[in-house]
Amino acid sequence: MPAPQKNNRRDRNNNKPQHRINEQIRYREVRIVGDDVESEVMPTRQAIQLAQQKGVDLVEISPNAVPPVCRLINYSKFLYQQKKRQKELKAKQVKIEVKEIRFGPQTDEHDYNFKLKHAKEFLSEGDKVKAYVFFRGRSILFKEQGEVLLLRFANDLEEYGKVEQMPVLEGKRMILFIAPKKTGAPKKVAEVASEANSADEAAPAKPAKKAPQVKAKKEYTGPFVEGEEF
Repeated sequence: MPAPQKNNRRDRNNNKPQHRINEQIRYREVRIVGDDVESEVMPTRQAIQLAQQKGVDLVEISPNAVPPVCRLINYSKFLYQQKKRQKELKAKQVKIEVKEIRFGPQTDEHDYNFKLKHAKEFLSEGDKVKAYVFFRGRSILFKEQGEVLLLRFANDLEEYGKVEQMPVLEGKRMILFIAPKKTGAPKKVAEVASEANSADEAAPAKPAKKAPQVKAKKEYTGPFVEGEEF
């Protein structure tokens, strides 16, 4: 029995190229760009002929521009560059994982400290922490005790993370979410003052201003005339 026509149409759509190239570009004119070409607007037929002369393809890269922008490049090389760029962007993205830590409503001190240590490591590495108290059977009667435990847990992790969601009861679990804090603490006042003093010491000393010289009054040695003062 032949496959339904709808599935065949879907297969054809999956095999369609990601970008229109060469004769698939049906605009009257396009703007061309490329490594060895000046950006200019020309008829699409002329752009295709120019690509053929250079031994490359005319690849549509910005169909919504007016006129649409096409690049003169080898299409296989163009796809490789696109995949490489996407791979680099994906590598730069920070992946935040959510680490789960489970408590019982009556967790002892040793177990609490052990899990607190792991939570500090998770937050220091940039991961979120989902801490929850699991109530089994009649232990749901101790839900207030579980809330107190989670609030203590959040308080002990105050230097490493911030609470994203306060304890919430969902079914048989009371859940608390803690996100990592950004690194980089502000400098202390003493450190800032020390740096300012160092900068002052390193700056070149300004030369002292010289006092203006006052010329000595010359003594008159000529003949004195009665009634005149010198």
